[in-house]
Amino acid sequence: MADTENTNKEKWERETLRDLVFSSLKEQKKARNWSIFFRLLTFSYLFTLLFWGLGWLDTEATGGFGKHTALVDLRGEITSDGVNSAVNINTGLKKAFEDKNTAAVILRINSPGGSPVQAGSINDEIHRLRTQHPDIPLYAVVEDICASGGYYIAVAADKIFVDKASIIGSIGVLMDGFGFTGTLEKLGIERRLLTAGENKGFLDPFSPSDPGQRERAKKMLAEIHQQFIQVVQDGRGDRLKDNPEIFSGMVWTGAKSIELGLADALGSADYVAREVIQAERVVDYTVQEGITERFAKRFGRVATDLLTDTRFSWLIR
Repeated sequence: MADTENTNKEKWERETLRDLVFSSLKEQKKARNWSIFFRLLTFSYLFTLLFWGLGWLDTEATGGFGKHTALVDLRGEITSDGVNSAVNINTGLKKAFEDKNTAAVILRINSPGGSPVQAGSINDEIHRLRTQHPDIPLYAVVEDICASGGYYIAVAADKIFVDKASIIGSIGVLMDGFGFTGTLEKLGIERRLLTAGENKGFLDPFSPSDPGQRERAKKMLAEIHQQFIQVVQDGRGDRLKDNPEIFSGMVWTGAKSIELGLADALGSADYVAREVIQAERVVDYTVQEGITERFAKRFGRVATDLLTDTRFSWLIR
């Protein structure tokens, strides 16, 4: 009888121990699963923040169903190797025109100008795309400034919309530089320039100014200026008022530019999409910067904000 009781007790202890072990393993497995879940959730959150910071999670997705207004941004100086190069702007415009759901295209401009070659290439591409897609109008919408090369591009649009305080115009060409000959003499420095060809040192800033070269440079500027004038006249046509100051390099406010025929009406991009195009949904086709450049800019901006924000002033004490 005692042996039977001992056996039952041992059996009960083994079963209890086994149940405890299985229960512990089960709890550990459950805890591990929850740990993995929360890690995945944390990583998802961090990646979402990263993608948002890089601009990959834009609220306006490219393309989609239904008619929309296509938007291409031109912001800053027009250069051959920047985000506002002809390659980038033309790529965005081409995608916008070729989307079957595009009702019209808005080229939103905020630029002081830049390379006449790049501006000319964009102007030419706009004319080509408008010829290929005659049913899709293109409107230029000016924000703060649309001058020089920026305006060279804008005149290719069907209409130009401005803010009353926008800066418009600067239809002219310039070539600037410095002369250091007097400074070199005072410092006892001799300029030794060797050339093959009498004009190879054209407008060299360390050599005395040559009257013949200056005249040649002025003729080149006048030729490019005339090309600019012709592009504006072709683009604006009878809308331009007969005012000699228009091509003098002067700038005007948006309100005055409408009076002169340099622009057509007041209006923002949202207004044009809603009231003129009547396709309020705007889809951005602007070619973005590379990941490295965009991350560096955003990181730099965040760092600057942190350093200048009084809430984080203790960081730099």
